[in-house]
Amino acid sequence: MSSLFEGWTWQPPEHWMRITTVDMHCGGEPLRVITGGLPQLEGRTVLEKRRCFRDRYDDLRTALMWEPRGHADMYGAVLTPSADADFDVFFLHNEGYSTMCGHAILALTTLAFETGLIAKPGDARELAINAPAGRVHARANMRGPKVTRASFANVPSFVYTRGCEVEVPGIGSVSYDISYGGAFYALVDAAPLGLELVPDQVSRIIDYGRRIKHAVMHAGPVTHPLEPDLSFLYGTIFTDRPQTPGRHSRNVCVFADGEVDRSATGTGVSARAAQLHARGELKIGETITIESIVGSTMSVAATESTTFGPYSAVLPEVSGTASITGRHEFLIDPDDPFRTGFILR
Repeated sequence: MSSLFEGWTWQPPEHWMRITTVDMHCGGEPLRVITGGLPQLEGRTVLEKRRCFRDRYDDLRTALMWEPRGHADMYGAVLTPSADADFDVFFLHNEGYSTMCGHAILALTTLAFETGLIAKPGDARELAINAPAGRVHARANMRGPKVTRASFANVPSFVYTRGCEVEVPGIGSVSYDISYGGAFYALVDAAPLGLELVPDQVSRIIDYGRRIKHAVMHAGPVTHPLEPDLSFLYGTIFTDRPQTPGRHSRNVCVFADGEVDRSATGTGVSARAAQLHARGELKIGETITIESIVGSTMSVAATESTTFGPYSAVLPEVSGTASITGRHEFLIDPDDPFRTGFILR
């Protein structure tokens, strides 16, 4: 079949910025991995590199996450070389920067081995990854060139507060726990609020998630025991019964500025593991499967008990699957009035 573009040789002007990416999803949740075109980032640690990006190049975050190149629920990752791990990574979203991201770790593990970004032998391959919340160890189960399932041992996860209540404008009294799985979440049962965790209620889920997050934030500070940069409430996770027999429960996470995680949320299932273990509902070594709003799943186990600062904690192991969806070159014309992006939601 002939093509209108056969012999087409157009190249963008040299003064336009070019940024290349590989796009992926994990359980339906997008991940835009920036592969080229960024300025050199100063810093020795992940947090220092993230501060450099935030302070100097935040317009690139908005250009790539927001419309017209992205959308309100886009999510990104910036990988850099590491002095003591396979790579360092930090994460981008519509509001700013995450402390940790499980779906991204699973996707990046898949990307590393399916594309040959990192060469290691064998049917079970491992990565050490430095993220803002700390070091995580990931594993890929291979069948030939394909990753059949990825997993990672997450940072210590713990319950921060239990049995709290807050008055939420337009909703009423809401009961919640705050739990940490690499980020802090308010964990809320959906049923008492009359929420059904299905796609056609997503607008109401976003509205409730935002209201609850803001009310909990107003109720008092959330403080990480070691790192001030991690001391903030990232989102609201609604929980309910599963819709598929054999699964433990359903999670829907509303994070950042009203983003809805299409996956079960890797840091979220880690926070749930800490909560369930504290309640005596998840034994050490037990694995449960949690489903998302689109029906995809992640599995999580509390592999051992530990402490983290003053808190009793567990070490979660999270597993799931990811796929590559595209490879892109984005162009930023300095004369484009929307070169830094915009967001409607």
